[in-house]
Amino acid sequence: MQKIMIVEDDRKIAGLLQTHIERYGFEVIVTEQFDRVLEQFQQIKPDLVLLDVNLPSYDGYYWCRQIRSHSICPVLFISARAGEMDQIMALENGADDYITKPFDYGIVMAKIRSQLRRAYGEYATRQEERLVQKLGLTLYPERLELIYADHTVPLTKKEADIIESLLERYPRVASREALLEKLWDDQNFVDENTLNVNITRVRKKLQELGLEQAVETVRGIGYRLQMDHKRETGRDPV
Repeated sequence: MQKIMIVEDDRKIAGLLQTHIERYGFEVIVTEQFDRVLEQFQQIKPDLVLLDVNLPSYDGYYWCRQIRSHSICPVLFISARAGEMDQIMALENGADDYITKPFDYGIVMAKIRSQLRRAYGEYATRQEERLVQKLGLTLYPERLELIYADHTVPLTKKEADIIESLLERYPRVASREALLEKLWDDQNFVDENTLNVNITRVRKKLQELGLEQAVETVRGIGYRLQMDHKRETGRDPV
């Protein structure tokens, strides 16, 4: 059963949407914790998100960007804002479609089904899921998962990009410049410490798999995998 996540602070609208969508055989989860939308998204793993623009704490544009940094799950905005700029902002922040209130439930269902077909069904691109395997590690870049010795850890998009670069370049060094270029479009606007933070997170994910000191710092150059010392304790400085 496919899952639909609704992020809508108007409880009446959220309830009506849930009731209507469930009639068509979907599982519907309505979130009410509007400061933890991404965390709930990662727990629920929905097949599609209905997202309002006006929300407490952060607006829907912010949460759409957060979801997009982790997933290509279809996101449909539902909003009373009918201006062209609002729709443009939604699309530029990663939305797949924009539905204005008041809306017809038949149109909502048609758009939901269309996006699900496009993402997972008859219109989805037919291609093998990409994976990178080396040193006993299996990385699924699109699934955002890393597997080692039958253990799996979830990754963020940036963590997956870093690990993919390290695997592709092993046993060579992945330079800081190459990593920054892969992770961000414009290196000039990236704090130097940002890469350090993401490298630290990658090390923690590898430690969760039992791989200690798996990322070696090559001072003045960059980083490389050092799997022959993977079972030793301690950690390399950034």
